[in-house]
Amino acid sequence: MAVLKEIAKIKLQYHRSKICTPVKHKLVIKGLGFTRLNQIVLREDTPSIRGMVAKVPHLVRVVE
Repeated sequence: MAVLKEIAKIKLQYHRSKICTPVKHKLVIKGLGFTRLNQIVLREDTPSIRGMVAKVPHLVRVVE
């Protein structure tokens, strides 16, 4: 019997433009899956995603 584990999700919003930010910040935004401003994406709540969000807290916000 397979036990299904529910994976915790985190909802992220891209709320400030990446224009005039370092290239590494632009790559983090792209890696999180954002393509346009004010976009909301749903990602797994893993340490790697949390680390990416920690690198660009001025560009991304965590939505409830």
